[in-house]
Amino acid sequence: MPALADDSPAAKAAAAFGRVDDDGTVHVREAAGERVVGQFPGVDTDEALTLYVRRYLDLQAKVALFEARLTSTDLSVKEIDQTLARLSEETAEPSAVGDLDALRAQVEGLRTVASERRQQLEAERAAAKSAALAARTEIIEAAEKIAATDPSRMQWRPAGEELRGLLERWKEAQRSGPRIDRASEEALWKRFSHARTAFDRERRHYFAELEQRNTSAKAEKEKLVEEAEALATSTDWGPTAGAYRDLMARWKAAGRASRRDDDALWARFRSAQDAFFQARDAASSATDAEYAANLEVKEAILTEAEALVPVRDLAAAKTALRDVQERWEQAGRVPRGDLQRVEGRLRAVENAVRDAEQAQWTRTNPETRARAEGAAAQLESAIEALEADLAAAQERGDKRAVADLETALTARRAWLEQVVRAAEDSRG
Repeated sequence: MPALADDSPAAKAAAAFGRVDDDGTVHVREAAGERVVGQFPGVDTDEALTLYVRRYLDLQAKVALFEARLTSTDLSVKEIDQTLARLSEETAEPSAVGDLDALRAQVEGLRTVASERRQQLEAERAAAKSAALAARTEIIEAAEKIAATDPSRMQWRPAGEELRGLLERWKEAQRSGPRIDRASEEALWKRFSHARTAFDRERRHYFAELEQRNTSAKAEKEKLVEEAEALATSTDWGPTAGAYRDLMARWKAAGRASRRDDDALWARFRSAQDAFFQARDAASSATDAEYAANLEVKEAILTEAEALVPVRDLAAAKTALRDVQERWEQAGRVPRGDLQRVEGRLRAVENAVRDAEQAQWTRTNPETRARAEGAAAQLESAIEALEADLAAAQERGDKRAVADLETALTARRAWLEQVVRAAEDSRG
């Protein structure tokens, strides 16, 4: 074999499959026989052979590179198919010298690897599309959930921000995420668009109604403020305080205006109300100071009145109470904060005298006395009859009858004692 310019082991092994004629014709030996791959006249034999060996080595390097990329990089299915087709064409009858049969076998072997790689890529692509479809569907369902929320429960600003965030997620998925089929993408986008449109429509409707309610509430509250301000200088304390309570109830029922209008109107309403009640409290304080002396008089009268209880002499107690009541009225009014307390103490004395009078009347009631005397007469007759029966039973020796009659007599005598006492009480 002639000497080669490239004396590497790979070049020497490839050169073993070629020869060069004297006229510079280069042959390669294959399983099907020798084949002319070219002619390089006018140069040394080793130089002519080296050119075609180098071509073989270049082809071998391409195949090795494809094999490495096929197992270690993310080639697309299209790149795999294109590279296989190009290598098959280039190794079919190349103008090169080397073990072409082995190189073709290596390319054919890569077809199997490429097929497996293609199936893997297609499975990964299908999984990525499925995941992308699920992610897009999740975005749509989140948007539809927002759009389906009851408008009365909707938090419009956070919901709007969430929808904008979902739109950005959709755009980002389009830009950098796996692609999904056009039909699915269009169907999902239609749902997304419908949800956003429904949300915007309900939001416009809600805020239009809110504006209308705010306007109505503002007009109603302006009237209430005018009424409140008109009452602010009133000195008709009781009725005016009641009128302010009614105004407050109407204020609550009027609903809310816009926050700014509501706050401003409430400040005016509260100012008018405070002016009235502060004036009333000042007047009450002045009145309470004036009535403080009356309170001292009434508390002294109460000391006298409460000494009548418990009632021992009803007639004397009634006379003393009438005097107390006359002086009580003459003493005048007391501070409002003490009114209930002192009135309650006087009522307690009046009730005690009234109860004593009622008890005496019950005891001296003629009807009660007559009933008691009649019952006593009946019991005395019954006792006489029972005593006669008891004597007869004792003579007969009837122990059972004796026991029964003694029991009956004991009961009748006890009743008679009670009736006699009641009759005596009724006589006073």
